[in-house]
Formats: sequence, C-alpha cells, structure tokens
Amino acid sequence: MSETTVLHNGIELPEQWPPQRAQITFEPETPPYLQEPPAVIPIDVGRQLFVDDFLIEQTTLKRVSHRPEPCPENPVVRADRPWEHESDGLRKGSATMPFSDGAWYDPADQTFKIWYHADYSKRYMCLATSPDGIHWDKPDLRVVPGTNIVLEQAGSERVVWLDLAATDPNRRFVLVTTLGGEDLIPEGADWWGSHGSLWVHFSPDGIHWSDAGHRRGPTGDRNSAFYDGVRDKWVMSIRAYEPFGGFDNPMRFRRYWETDDLTSNEAWEYGKPTAWVGADRADITREDQNHIRCELYTLDAIAYESLTLGLFTIWRGGSKAGIGRPKPNDLCVGFSRDGFHWHRPDREPFIPISEERGAWNWGNTSSVGGCCLVVGDRLYFYYSGRAGCPDDPSLNSDAGCATGLAFLRRDGFASMEAGETEGTLTTRPLRFSGASLLVNADASAGELRAEVLGEDGEVVEGFSREQCLPMTADSTIQTVQWQDADLASLSGSVVRLGFYLRQGALYAFWVSSDDSGASNGFVAAGGPGFTTSRDTAGAAAYEVAGAD
Repeated sequence: MSETTVLHNGIELPEQWPPQRAQITFEPETPPYLQEPPAVIPIDVGRQLFVDDFLIEQTTLKRVSHRPEPCPENPVVRADRPWEHESDGLRKGSATMPFSDGAWYDPADQTFKIWYHADYSKRYMCLATSPDGIHWDKPDLRVVPGTNIVLEQAGSERVVWLDLAATDPNRRFVLVTTLGGEDLIPEGADWWGSHGSLWVHFSPDGIHWSDAGHRRGPTGDRNSAFYDGVRDKWVMSIRAYEPFGGFDNPMRFRRYWETDDLTSNEAWEYGKPTAWVGADRADITREDQNHIRCELYTLDAIAYESLTLGLFTIWRGGSKAGIGRPKPNDLCVGFSRDGFHWHRPDREPFIPISEERGAWNWGNTSSVGGCCLVVGDRLYFYYSGRAGCPDDPSLNSDAGCATGLAFLRRDGFASMEAGETEGTLTTRPLRFSGASLLVNADASAGELRAEVLGEDGEVVEGFSREQCLPMTADSTIQTVQWQDADLASLSGSVVRLGFYLRQGALYAFWVSSDDSGASNGFVAAGGPGFTTSRDTAGAAAYEVAGAD
C-alpha cells in the first residue's frame, strides 16, 4: 500500500498494511482504533453495534454479552444417506459437517444452501438446500448420480463463498480449498507449510465447479478464507503452527494474506504471510485438560453491518484419554473494525460443546463459511459438532459428525442495559448523511429516549430528550422521532447522540437514508429479502422473512 486509506468508519490505516509481524503475542491486545478512535466517526454504513467502546464517549449503562439459543430440532442436518457414512474402515464415523464449507441464502432462487463434508474419511463435498433454513433436503444433483455430492475430491479444508458482486456469472460461487502443492514448500519447512497449497475454483451454481484451479501458496491444514467487505479484500486465513511469544513448543495460530484478484496465480512464498492472530492468556482453559494453553484452531469471518465478525474456534486441549471424546473445541466470537485487529471482550464460549457424554456436539464444534445469516429479526448460526469416537463401546449414539443451528437476536452480540435507575449513553462525535435515526432496543418494560448534541455539547434545538417520543417496544427496528424536528436537517453536521434508558437494553443504532430503515450495512451470508451483500431492504426484509 503506497497511500493512506480511510475506512468507512473513519479509521485511517497506516501506509504499511497489513501490519508485518514475525510472530504474535500471547498477551491480549487492544486494537489501535480503540486506543485512538477517529475524531469524527462516519456512520453511513451499517447498524452501529455496542460490542466495544469505539462509539461511546460516556455511559452509565452496563454492557451485557449474549449467546445464541440452540434450535430445538438440532442437529438439523444429520447423516441419513449411504454416502455420508464412513466407508473405508477407519472407524471415524459418519459425517454431515461444514468444516468450514459454507452456509448462504441465495437470492437467485430464494433458497438456503449449505455445503458440507460427507463421509468423515472421504470428505465428499455435498450441497443441501432448504426453504426455511431449518428443514433440509439433499437433492439428486446428478454430479454423482443419485446423490447430492458436488465434488468427490474437494480437499479436507475448504470454504464456499457466494459472491453476489461477481461480474462473471460463472464465478458466482468461489471455492477455496487445501490441495496438493508440496513443491512450494522448501526443505526443512516448519509443520504449518507441510500440507499443500490453497487453490481457488469457481462455479456458476455451487454444483458444477471449474477444473482449473488458481494456486495461492503453501499452507498448513484447517485453512479458511473470506471476503472482507469493510476493506474490499479477499483474505486467506492460513493455519500456522510454529513457536511464538517465547514458547518452545509449537502452537496453532493464523497468518494473513489479502488479495484483490482471486484469479491471479501469484503464490506467496513460504513464511511470507504476516502473523495475524491466535489464542491468548485471556482464553479460558479446561480443568479436565490440566489447564493446557488454548490455541486458535481456525477463524472464519465476514462483514456484518458496520464491522467484521469473526468466529474463533478455540482448542482447549486434546481429547480426554479413555473416554473417546473428540477435541473440546468451542466457538468464540470477536469483532474487528479495520479487518485485521480483533477485539474479543467476551471469552466465554459463544457456541459451546455439550458436556453431555455422547451428545451430537460432545466435541469439536466448528464454524461455517459465511458465519451467519440474517433472517428477519434473528441471526442464524450453523455449526458442526462430533458425538464421540466409535472405539468407545460405552457410547450408544452415532459417533459421527452433524450440523446444528443456533439463533441470536439481530445485532444481539451485546447490549447496553439499565435497570430501574435511568442510565445514559453519549456517543463520540458522529457524521451522517441520512434522514432517520433507528434503534434496535428492548424497552418493553421501561422507556428509551434520545437527543442530539451539537459540536459545542449543547442540545440541538428541537432534538431534546423531552421532545423525543418515548419508545416502549421490543423491536430490532424502530424509528426515533421528535415532536417537530427532522433529522435530515442535521445531515453532514458533526453531532453526538445521547440515549436515556430505563429498564431496557439498547443493541444498536443507525441512520437510514429513507423511510425503509435500511442500514446500508453488510448482511453476512444474506437472508430472505436481501438481493445484495448490503441491507437496502430495511423493513421489507422482515416482511419477506415473516418477522414482526
């Protein structure tokens, strides 16, 4: 990068980007943008979430982290076809698991789609479809007649991406996978580069894939990839397994490589992708694993509303000897506002493994490419889990892998909350070009009001809390109104927003350019009512999804 780049949120990136680091630290890090936020934060892109203090100048509200609720019908995709069961006698069990693969809503045919591994040993890539995201079909796709297999040899670690911005219809779907390519790995290379290379393939429909791949560079196993809409870059999330931070033993972490062009056959050299992120001292260890240091098993990410959402698979030690339990990996959540530095304020598992012996997700929870879908007023998180090892005769359940689903309120990663005593929150200086202020809030047991402050810190005439119509609803999209004032009159001005909350929770706010309530933010892996990667639908998407 030869010139300074300013992101949509006002964050100014240094000339050298991404940061070049030989190793990562085992100490928790605070992103630079939280240490020195922009003097004025533009908020024209996306719902503004309270997952950190980036937007907050002062508050007496309490931040509360939230976790998804599992679907009662879990697992929603399970092995019930002959080709999904282990076939080579290695006794690793059946499999219908994304690893990371991908889960998307395709607006072209208004269908939920999920790509997953079938047969733990063979790892066929299969495609299942659904009208509602809960009940899934496995149609005969005629690639392998009579099955829903779309690739018989797709690599052991892969991501499927729906690129709604693709100008070439034959490249609407992207597959990034780990395949052979050992000739790129120099003699004596560390373990992280011993598995092959990342390759890129394309498809018009997610079923029929190009034979010729585009080669990226040497990798370890369990790689991932994503398109970061915040920076308009394709990012390779590369498994690394090296000593770092002064420790003598190797540990799993991630390296970072970005590109504008997936079709380029430019391959990075061994060890060149910069050290990116790993687990650290704040990650929670397990007593039954002798509190072994945590490691970052994999990282899937995507742009969601105004930031980048990351799902961190945290490895908390090896399998418990003698009980046949798979690796105790949990899914944790993190957020980035510059696409590189991560903030992980809540280290409790976002989607945990089950502690019930032999449950379908007793071990090795894994995230899905695309991370989550936006379905009305909820986010859908798909994830895989493993029941146990078949060599343990005490387990009566299928010892294989399946796919579950969990629901989270839209924007519901964290809320700013108040009890009976009224609390306040004042933002940092903001600038917008829209006309309507909206909030995602639950004030059904209390009340929420807002006011607008000018650069001098004084209330702007007509926009006081007394002139704000009280909000007393629980809704993920509701408009803030003042008696006789039009927010459009403040378009382009530098202002602060003040919120006054009693007995309620505030999840997000945003300014929309029209009455639809559209945020112009990123909608992760999409959902009913969205035709692009951005929210241009607003309330109409709720109607399509059947939500209030």
